[in-house]
Amino acid sequence: MQYSYTPSRVEFMGQPTEYTLKSMENTRTGDALAGDRSNWWKYASPQTFYPLAGTLAPWSGAAAAALMLAGLYVGFFVAPTDHQQGESYRIIFIHVPAAWMSMFLYLVMAFWAGVGLAFNTRLSGMMASAIAPTGALFTFLALWTGSLWGKPTWGTWWVWDARLTSELILLFLYFGFMALQAAIDDPRRADKAGAVLALVGVVNIPIIYFSVQWWNTLHQGASVSLTKAPTMAVTMLTGMLLMAFAFWMYSIAATLLRVRSIILERERRADWIGQYAGHST
Repeated sequence: MQYSYTPSRVEFMGQPTEYTLKSMENTRTGDALAGDRSNWWKYASPQTFYPLAGTLAPWSGAAAAALMLAGLYVGFFVAPTDHQQGESYRIIFIHVPAAWMSMFLYLVMAFWAGVGLAFNTRLSGMMASAIAPTGALFTFLALWTGSLWGKPTWGTWWVWDARLTSELILLFLYFGFMALQAAIDDPRRADKAGAVLALVGVVNIPIIYFSVQWWNTLHQGASVSLTKAPTMAVTMLTGMLLMAFAFWMYSIAATLLRVRSIILERERRADWIGQYAGHST
């Protein structure tokens, strides 16, 4: 076969074709993009995602440790003392990032649960199940540190404030999601039932976020907003963001390790599990 090229068209076996060089380049580019997409789609399978999770988890854990050390150092030793609350305000470097993560992880959990419900994908339900305990942990941490902060500032450990109450409901939603899945023996049915609960509970997230605007509450408004400049010192904001990224990396590491355990439990009878174990040893 002989090809001859001109700036405008291609000749094959001496006969002109209708394909221009530009169209050939577009075809090759499209094929490459399709190949890239297919490479990513392969990780939707538990078999291919399992080793990827094992590779990413240690790096995420190391990043979480480094960011947490930096964030705690900035928050407790570099950030200035607040002129109104004194040293007690430093609890925000744990409380606020934990509260952010409690809401963010619920949305991520509901997303994966919804994908599993809509497309009946196994890994999506496993991801939602793996995220739930970490989300519950950060929700509890936000409520606990909030109580420690509330005692010196409000004079009480707890008030039935709109923000606190809606955050407590979020903790119950996490517990309910995990309890519902544990109560159903069939994992696929458990994923579907949990997905319905998770999707319904999403309505609580904007209630938590906007509660200080919709009702007259003791809880202060947001010091960090996407639409306004932050109302705190740069060092305070730096420490808070470092802790937020640390909690984010920890969530990724914990979720990846947990989903590997879930994959092993649910896929234990699959042939690839035995082959992978034999290859690892």
